[in-house]
Amino acid sequence: MSALGFQNSLGIHQQALLVRAQRTEVLANNLANSDTPGFKARDIDFEAILRGEVSKNASLPVERTSSKHLAGRGSMNQDMLYRTPYQPAIDGNTVDDNVEHAEFTKNAMAYNATFEFLNSRFTGLRSALRGE
Repeated sequence: MSALGFQNSLGIHQQALLVRAQRTEVLANNLANSDTPGFKARDIDFEAILRGEVSKNASLPVERTSSKHLAGRGSMNQDMLYRTPYQPAIDGNTVDDNVEHAEFTKNAMAYNATFEFLNSRFTGLRSALRGE
């Protein structure tokens, strides 16, 4: 099976797993800073990123400002948004623990679902290669 055939068999799910992992980091950072005065909660627009992935069928974009920089797996800064709080805190912090926990839980469930899907794909590919 060629590398292109292998990529086609996984579809967008490998990129989705990476984006979900990065979103987990962003949401965890929000939760860790829930008591930091002036901290602004952020999130990733998962659907917009994947729409971009589907349209260009490539890895996440990376801006390299120097030829000496290593190629990375992508920057989410252009796709990160500030969360609008339902009730802003007096100290300027926009983290709502309930919202962040709910988003973190939904993201974790989606991550696990994507992981299980990829795992089943690998199991199927392994069976096909073995001729089972």
